[in-house]
Amino acid sequence: MTTAYINRINTVVPEHDVHEAFVAFADASFTERRKQLLFRRMADRSQISHRYAGIASPSAFYGDDPNSVDTETRMIEFERSAPDLAVRAVDGLELGDAAAEVTHLIVITCTGFYSPGIDFEIIKRCGVSSSVERTQIGFMGCFAGINGLKLAHHIVRSEPNAKVLVVSLELCSLHLQRSESLETMLSFLVFGDGCAAVLVSGEEKGIAIDSFKAVMVPETPELITWRIGDIGFDMVLSGKVPGTLGRALDERNLKEILAGGSKDDIDIWAVHPGGRSILDAVEDGIGLGPDDLSASRRVLDNYGNMSSATILFVLAEIMKRAEEGGPTGSGCAMAFGPGLTAETMLFHI
Repeated sequence: MTTAYINRINTVVPEHDVHEAFVAFADASFTERRKQLLFRRMADRSQISHRYAGIASPSAFYGDDPNSVDTETRMIEFERSAPDLAVRAVDGLELGDAAAEVTHLIVITCTGFYSPGIDFEIIKRCGVSSSVERTQIGFMGCFAGINGLKLAHHIVRSEPNAKVLVVSLELCSLHLQRSESLETMLSFLVFGDGCAAVLVSGEEKGIAIDSFKAVMVPETPELITWRIGDIGFDMVLSGKVPGTLGRALDERNLKEILAGGSKDDIDIWAVHPGGRSILDAVEDGIGLGPDDLSASRRVLDNYGNMSSATILFVLAEIMKRAEEGGPTGSGCAMAFGPGLTAETMLFHI
């Protein structure tokens, strides 16, 4: 059976570093002093230095009140700005004339929808054939990047000559709201915008994909929810998520994820940086060393949480390190989202 390889990954972000502006906006949203002080403390401990967006600041798009901007206006902005970011990501793969050889195009997004969509723009502007087989993975949440790789893996195994282009694009900044809820504003503290383009094929180059496993934590569907509301997409990210994940990564579940192996068999960990507390919980739950999640922490620091694209940014960092003489060997990738679900992938490089 053909092994699918992640041959190349290119990552891009919009032009504006908005982390400080978004923190200031959220800080000013609280009328209760206690909540404001707690938020500031959490922001200082977030281990995020940069997040990017296509808007220079909250007021540049939302004016004085984000809650007055309806979902239609936000989706119009998604349609205006998403294609250029996607094209930049694909162009950065430097496929050249080989773009015409792409047989399958998978677009992943949770933060915006329109049709004809991003896939048509990629075909028109990046040299991809109009007869390419197109699939969109939508609204699955932060683990959807793993689902995109899983689909590409199955395509290559069934069609050994396939060349699959996976594009994950998220504009989380378009769903900012103002709230007196500390939990809600803390969720906006971590999210940013970004796009990753990935080429997957049977060519023996890059990261070899071994297997996938999904683990759903029972009786936790309310901990992460994502619904379309009147003023954007409404995210609920419970403060119970880190502790629940840490407990779920027990010996039994970890053995299942690692195909009967143990954590000592894994040389490289690629964990979705949903936030500092998520990474801390995974590190403690599995019993990892202080440097095992360095790629994930670097992505969190430089970009925040970009929903489905984030795990691809982590894999890009791992590929870059390997090419520069960094760690190689067996790896495990994990991303978390609604369900509460962990989508995982074993790989080697």
